[in-house]
Amino acid sequence: MSAGLVALGDSFVEGRGDPATGGGYRGWVARLGGQLGMRPAAVRNLGVHGATTTAVVAAQLPSAVAARSNVYGVVVGVNDLVSDFEPDRFAENLRVIFGTLCDSGATVFTASYPDIPARLPVPDGFRGLLRERFDYANTTLAEVTANTGAELLDIAARPEWERAEVWTEDGLHPSPLGHRLFAAGAAEVIASATATNVAA
Repeated sequence: MSAGLVALGDSFVEGRGDPATGGGYRGWVARLGGQLGMRPAAVRNLGVHGATTTAVVAAQLPSAVAARSNVYGVVVGVNDLVSDFEPDRFAENLRVIFGTLCDSGATVFTASYPDIPARLPVPDGFRGLLRERFDYANTTLAEVTANTGAELLDIAARPEWERAEVWTEDGLHPSPLGHRLFAAGAAEVIASATATNVAA
């Protein structure tokens, strides 16, 4: 297993909302790698705009496993929830993703789903439906992480993630402040997990 960080997921992982000098995105993945003292070459960002849990299982998970990293970050599912949502498929994909990565012995972390429906310009009826899906997703994610041993950064329960300045105007992607905030929270989760493993 090599010392490094591999991140899987959608545009939240890709870094949208946090533009880099010269083009592209910086995002929380690169910021977290720096906080962990990792060389840029040791950080791989597999995040793709529009990716669903099914896409991560099919296209990103094999590459992530082949990397044999000691830290994995996964944020995915919002595209499932706002478009082609099938609860059983969603839950099974999460079990596959986190079960596979945690079986490698690496530290694996993810984040809960914040109240994105509150910020989307959609009819109230559809907003209510989305909130039901997000509640289901958070319950399922909590169960899967507890069963697999993945670490959960519960941003849905943190009031700072309700601040408008943490998000871009589209309501879906973190602002540069949001990406910095997420990187800091992820670093805390990783440090806590590492300390627990050492003590054990």
